[in-house]
Amino acid sequence: MDYADYRQALQDRFTAPELAFPRDEYAARQARVREAMATQGLDLLMFSEPSVLCYLTGYTTFEVSVQCVLLVSPETTVLFVPAIEIGPAVYLSCAEEVIGYAWESPATVAQMLATRMKKLLGGERPSIGFSPWSPTLSSGLLDAVRAALGSARFCDMGDLLDRIRLVKSADELTYLRESAVITGAGLDAAAQVIEPGVLDHQIAQAGADTMLGMGSEFMSMQPIVTTGFRSGIIHTNHAGHRVEPGDVVFTEFGAVRRRYTAPMMRTAVLGRASDDIRAFHTVCLEVLDAVMHAARSGEPFSAAARAGEQALAPITDKAFFSGVYGYPVGAQFPPSWVAGSTFIARDCDAMFTDDMVFHLPICLRKPGEFGVGFSETIRVTEHGAERLTANDLSLQVVR
Repeated sequence: MDYADYRQALQDRFTAPELAFPRDEYAARQARVREAMATQGLDLLMFSEPSVLCYLTGYTTFEVSVQCVLLVSPETTVLFVPAIEIGPAVYLSCAEEVIGYAWESPATVAQMLATRMKKLLGGERPSIGFSPWSPTLSSGLLDAVRAALGSARFCDMGDLLDRIRLVKSADELTYLRESAVITGAGLDAAAQVIEPGVLDHQIAQAGADTMLGMGSEFMSMQPIVTTGFRSGIIHTNHAGHRVEPGDVVFTEFGAVRRRYTAPMMRTAVLGRASDDIRAFHTVCLEVLDAVMHAARSGEPFSAAARAGEQALAPITDKAFFSGVYGYPVGAQFPPSWVAGSTFIARDCDAMFTDDMVFHLPICLRKPGEFGVGFSETIRVTEHGAERLTANDLSLQVVR
């Protein structure tokens, strides 16, 4: 059976795709994109990020390293995938047209893509929106398509889609709340196995077993567990280290429901917590509270960041902090659960709107010694942040 027969068999078997949301929701998302596209004077949009393809059509796969492209015109959506991905594209996507190209010869997609784009475009010098910052769009593919299309203008679409994705629908919020419950259970399970002598990957295993058992899909980031002085080094993870008395144990998990993740951070300490650890814990919660209070509709992101900075001030000279007080979460795939680049940070003057969702990753690190982190995933309202997660914000002390 070749790929064409494989596709036909699937189309015969599944007359409608299995989708995470009603078709009306995908139609509404696409309508908002087309409205923004018209406002920016763009004739066609080209997307390649797995999370965007999922958001706009439902397309879901764990193979996110291959080149896929979604074209959005004023009239239709066309999804290009390597032929091995025809199955998920047919079974899990509401794209109006699915085109497969030879998996073993990815360069072939360029000519196919250019040919289809010419049919969708009109005028002598059409404008095509794309993201030059996308890590998933091959520069070779982009160069080949540009050459084939000649006079077409390729324009940076900026944050066109990020602005739309920031605001969550009621169904999206439901999946985020389901993720929050599973994430919390995973953190609880991990906390129960923390004791002197346990290996860091055994703590991660306890959390992962629970989250997968409760229905988490494959995670956009695997459970993060760092111990001792490694907890003071950002973006390290479990690697077979044994937990010793006096060690800090930092955990950060994010279960997935229909690709939606509501992450959380927690921290424990074996034995007596030092004055510095307790001070970091206190400030961490004060920063979290300040940002949540300031994250309200009609206010700029920078105002929440400034509130966080004021709460952080007592230990600014002692603690390393990333500078990002919140980042968007939603539909996402490995290697990250961060869903967009509009951060709650000092220089971001985007405005909060009801039903935006952020993870507030408040982790303070004393380099070479320890890290203390606690976080919540929140929904923005006119009165401030509403917790979607229900984190235990106490510093767990294991005797």
